[in-house]
Amino acid sequence: MRFLVDAQLPPAPARRMEAQGHEAEHVADCGLAAASDDAIRGHAERVGAVIVTKDEDFAVHHILSSGPAVV
Repeated sequence: MRFLVDAQLPPAPARRMEAQGHEAEHVADCGLAAASDDAIRGHAERVGAVIVTKDEDFAVHHILSSGPAVV
């Protein structure tokens, strides 16, 4: 499984997931540290990643849309 850790969280969770055999990156790893939620969501969809965040805006967007992003 692939994960994308959002900016509200430190890079450490991504590193722990990688250590456990998952593909994981922090938004800072892919140049998205200051990106909008839409840009982060788009990247996650393109690479097939689950977004790991504490930002409830991602969950609200997921509930209100039929988009494929997983949060």
